[in-house]
Amino acid sequence: MKNRSQIILLVTILMAVGSAAGTEIESTDLQGQVEDVERAFARTMADRDHVAFESFLSEEAVFLSGTTSQRGKRAVADQWKTYFAESEPPFSWEPETVSVLDSGKLAISTGPVWNAEGKRTSTYTSIWRQEEPGVWRIIFDKGNKFCD
Repeated sequence: MKNRSQIILLVTILMAVGSAAGTEIESTDLQGQVEDVERAFARTMADRDHVAFESFLSEEAVFLSGTTSQRGKRAVADQWKTYFAESEPPFSWEPETVSVLDSGKLAISTGPVWNAEGKRTSTYTSIWRQEEPGVWRIIFDKGNKFCD
C-alpha cells in the first residue's frame, strides 16, 4: 500500500512538471513565431516587396508617425509604398525584444532601426495579433528617435 501511494504521488508530480514544461515550450514557440514574423516583415523592405509587406498588415492596422497616424491596411500600405519606390531600402529593422501575452493573442516586438548607411536612427515598437493559429498580423506600429 505504501508503495502504491508513493507511485501515485510520483506520477502526479511528473504530470504537473510535464504540464508546466509543455506550457513553457508553447509560450517560447509563440515568441519564436513572432520573432520570425517580424524578421519576415523586415525582409519585405530588404527585398523591395510591397505586396508582401501589405500581407503582414491587419485590416485594423494603425501606424503612428509623429503626431499623425495612418488607420487601416489600405492607408498604411499606401503611405509606406513610397519607402519601396527606390531600388535600395531607405532603412532596415530587426527585433531585439519580443514578448507574448499568456493568452497567445497579442505580442509586442521592439528593436533598432538603421538608415541606409547603417546608422541607428530610431527604435520601433510593433503590436502583433494572432488572427488565426500561426498567423500574426501587425495592428500597431510606432517609431521613436534613437538617442546615443
